[in-house]
Amino acid sequence: MKVSVDRDACYGSSDCAFRVPAVFDFVDGYGVVRPGREDAGDDPAVREAAEKCPSRAVVIEE
Repeated sequence: MKVSVDRDACYGSSDCAFRVPAVFDFVDGYGVVRPGREDAGDDPAVREAAEKCPSRAVVIEE
């Protein structure tokens, strides 16, 4: 499963980077998926980060 961050929806809480720093980073005021970690959508911690994202910017797709 693919994980991404919708930059248009992200308002920069950095919650994803705080929760799962191995997958997410905080760059230029926005959450981003670290290069090479786009396939981490199956990780329970990533799923939780998506559920808890206050702006619903973390997207998991099959």
